[in-house]
Amino acid sequence: MSTTTEHPPSHAPTPEAESAAPVRSWREVRALLVRLHFYAGILVAPFLLVAALTGLAYTFTPQLDQLVYGDKLTVAHTGTTVRPLAEQIAAARQAYPEGTLASVVTPPGPEDTTRVVLSVPELGEKQRTVFVDPYTAQVKGDLTTWWGSTPLTAWLDDLHRNLHLGEVGRLYSEVAASWLWVVVAGDLVLWLARARGQRAATVRGAVLPDLSARGVRRTRSWHAATGVWLALGLFGLSATGLTWSHYAGDRFGQLLDAAKGHAPELDTRLPGARPGPEAAGADGHAAHEGHGGAAAEPAEPDAAAFDAALAAAHDAGLAGTVTVSPAEDRASAWTVAQKDNAWPVHYDQVAVDTTTGTVTAHTRWADYPLLAKLSKLGVQGHMGNLFGLANQLALAALAVGLSFVTVLGYRMWWQRRPTRTDRTARLGKAPARGAWRRLPLPALLVGIPLTAAIGWALPVLGVTLLAFLVADVVTGRRLTTDGNVGPDRRADAVGECD
Repeated sequence: MSTTTEHPPSHAPTPEAESAAPVRSWREVRALLVRLHFYAGILVAPFLLVAALTGLAYTFTPQLDQLVYGDKLTVAHTGTTVRPLAEQIAAARQAYPEGTLASVVTPPGPEDTTRVVLSVPELGEKQRTVFVDPYTAQVKGDLTTWWGSTPLTAWLDDLHRNLHLGEVGRLYSEVAASWLWVVVAGDLVLWLARARGQRAATVRGAVLPDLSARGVRRTRSWHAATGVWLALGLFGLSATGLTWSHYAGDRFGQLLDAAKGHAPELDTRLPGARPGPEAAGADGHAAHEGHGGAAAEPAEPDAAAFDAALAAAHDAGLAGTVTVSPAEDRASAWTVAQKDNAWPVHYDQVAVDTTTGTVTAHTRWADYPLLAKLSKLGVQGHMGNLFGLANQLALAALAVGLSFVTVLGYRMWWQRRPTRTDRTARLGKAPARGAWRRLPLPALLVGIPLTAAIGWALPVLGVTLLAFLVADVVTGRRLTTDGNVGPDRRADAVGECD
């Protein structure tokens, strides 16, 4: 046994130093962001990677639909005269007499087929869509659709939204959307602050990787510079994804309620009419909801009335592809809604009294509140519908870029692992703990309420962040009370555990 007295390393804190109040500095804000960015990158990155890859697959559903269902979606030869809707409906009903007629969607282009949508009880929330050649009234086939989406598109949509796990699976996509903007913002702040601190700081140094660097510095350069280029698009994907998520979407709905930012509703009540006891038909939304009761099956709407409703809508200025839906009951009007998602969008709707051929109500895209417009355009952009192929290519670039940045983040974690013979670890260590205790009081006074507000607005973000904090505190306390871990080794031990 050695009799030499062991002295603590010079960098180890003395008891007096440990009991002294921490020195507060604004530089600790960066230290806190580094640790948050590290944990978010390690723990949330798998969700981001899955969302990016499934979103990439969904981006090209229009082309995939044409590849798989082209014989039903398009006609072999375009004609010059379009047959009346009544004639096309009659052909569809002769081939598929089951269910009731829910709506008719006119062709979006001269080479596309007409879609006759049938509400079939055994299909539940889905519908049977019959595709008809508008020039010959020949039935091209049918598909089981969901809100107008083909089986392939619906399958990829479910994969992206919930991994085919239902409501529980939706949490994955909400975690990804909730944390995406946090990770991107952290990357921007940390990288731009680092670039600014360089003596030869230039714009080029902030937006382009340093090709002269080696090892982890080179990886970090590619990771951060790529993130700068992707930042705006990723912020947009995060915001638009959250608007129709489960929990954050509810908060967004409350905001729309408070700001009166919902899209205007079309008044389908006929002047002077009283609601009847039975529905004469069902529109597209009712078709999703009207199969659970024991009421009698609604009567088949008059096929000729579809032409009357379409003619009145054309006279009112609606053009392009439209959805014609029968009245819900005798007291209601028929509805004709534009469904042009490509820019410039067209979402006008009219209510039509088919007995007189007159328009009883009209809602226009120009009358939408600003929040409703932004929400609608954001959703269409997120789905790749807004600018056609350009929109799809932009989404694909974001998905590939996000995947690339995520992989580089894990590579940095691997490259930063200790490899010295006297100290090795399987993975890189986490940044030092305790930065929040050294934050300036103004930063705490602003940051804590702001974090709480963000956690309320984005509940999944709030819950997961709280879980991170609890796990970090528990880990830190365990290591602090561990007699085998000295003060000078605690940071390394945390990194090894993480």
